Amino acid sequence: MSRSSVVIPDESVFAEFRERCLSKDNWVSKYKKNGMEVWVQVSPVSAQEGSKNHVSKIHTIKCRMIISDVSADTMYDVLHDGSYRKKWDPTVLESFDIARVAPNADVGYYSWICPKPLKNRDVVTLRTWQVKDHDHMIINYCSLPKWVVNTASQYLAPKVMRSVHKAGQMYPDWKRQNSPDKKPWYHPEQSDLPLMEVSELAIQRGESLENVDESGVRENRDDEAEDSG
Repeated sequence: MSRSSVVIPDESVFAEFRERCLSKDNWVSKYKKNGMEVWVQVSPVSAQEGSKNHVSKIHTIKCRMIISDVSADTMYDVLHDGSYRKKWDPTVLESFDIARVAPNADVGYYSWICPKPLKNRDVVTLRTWQVKDHDHMIINYCSLPKWVVNTASQYLAPKVMRSVHKAGQMYPDWKRQNSPDKKPWYHPEQSDLPLMEVSELAIQRGESLENVDESGVRENRDDEAEDSG
C-alpha cells in the first residue's frame, strides 16, 4: 500500500484550500437545486473540451449551500460537535475522536453508510481546523477510492447538505442542554483526548484502494435486504 508520513497543515495549506473552494476553473457542476450545488473536479483538458468521458476519474467533489437562517459560527460548531453528529448525519453508523495531535488537529474514526451497490466504509481521519478573517475552515484527510467519491457526489452530497442545514437550525437549542460551554475546537484546553505524536501516523493513498474487488456487493446487499424483509 502506498503510504507517506503525516504533516499537520500550515497556513499555506489553508490558503490553498480556500483558493480551491473559491475557484471555478476545472470544476463541472453535477447538481444544482434549491440553493445547493455539487461540482466534480476534472483535468484542465477535460474541462476545456467539455468532455464527460473523464468525469468518472475525478477524485474531488466540491459542494456549496446558501444558508440565510443559520450563522457560520453555528454551522462550524455542528460540523465539529461529535456528540451531535448522530442526530443529523444520515450516513453515520459510528463516529468518535481518537486522539489529538495539535491544538487544532485530531484523529478520529468514522463508519460510513454507503448507498448500494457499495459496501459500508470504515475510515480513519486526520482533521485540522482554523477560523480566520470570518472564514471557518475544516480540512479532513481520509482515503477513499475515486469511484466511491464519484458515487457520493451523485447521491450523498445533496442529502447530507440538507441534513446539516436542518441540524444547524436545531443545534442552538440542543447545545444549551448539552455542555453549552464545552467547545474544544475553540478552546483546546477543554479537550480530554489523549495526545498522539504525528510520527505515529501514516497516510494511505486512495490509489492503493482502486483495485479492491467489490463485484459481489450488490448480490450480498440484495440478499440481506430480502432476509430482513
